[in-house]
Amino acid sequence: MDICNGLPTISINSIMKSSDIHFNDWQRIFIGDVPGGFYLEVVFRIFLIYLILMISMRLMGKRMASQLSRNELIGMVSLAAAIGVPLQSPDRGILPIIVIAAIVISVQQLVASLATKSQSLEKVTQGNLTAIIEDGCLNLDKMQQVGITRERAFAQLRSHSIRHLGEVKRLYFEAGGNFTLIKNFDVIPGLPVLPIWDKEYQQQVSETSEQLVCEDCGKESADGEHVPCPNCGSKHFISAVK
Repeated sequence: MDICNGLPTISINSIMKSSDIHFNDWQRIFIGDVPGGFYLEVVFRIFLIYLILMISMRLMGKRMASQLSRNELIGMVSLAAAIGVPLQSPDRGILPIIVIAAIVISVQQLVASLATKSQSLEKVTQGNLTAIIEDGCLNLDKMQQVGITRERAFAQLRSHSIRHLGEVKRLYFEAGGNFTLIKNFDVIPGLPVLPIWDKEYQQQVSETSEQLVCEDCGKESADGEHVPCPNCGSKHFISAVK
């Protein structure tokens, strides 16, 4: 591309290269324009990159093999971005991957070391847990902050064989993205978590109570259905199940 009188112009060679692209050019699609010897070199490159990744994962600790935190996820993405180019471009060396891996490992270990000494730094880098259910009641404001919907929370409870919110003392949304359920030893009537259309099964496993609960958050109503819910302000109440 040339620049003449301040205006960009496209050279004839680039036009010719564009015109050489054909859909049925299977050699270009599958083999590409790299020399044939590069494919033998790719085997060696993959071996070295695999070795670099294995060493990097080992140095970054056991947490890389379990639930990834934000720091480990950033490190993983950085390494993945660095790997692709040397595997596809013959003119790109492997040394940049080694440099990037060394930087990623150093930063990750530094942040992990500082986070173990400072709880406030750990909260900043890793996040904090959120109680999305307390004493059989949904914390709708906190759920909105962390992006957890009612149906996702209910699905998590159903996976632990929970039938209604009265069985739940706490449901924590951990900083790593996991859920931690603490059951209520003194089960009280609560909002059902089974799908609303599955009424027949709901009647088989639960018994309807005279207690009214908020249809949105599960907070029990002490003043009848004509008074807004003290937790979320909703005016919709249904019979709790037990």
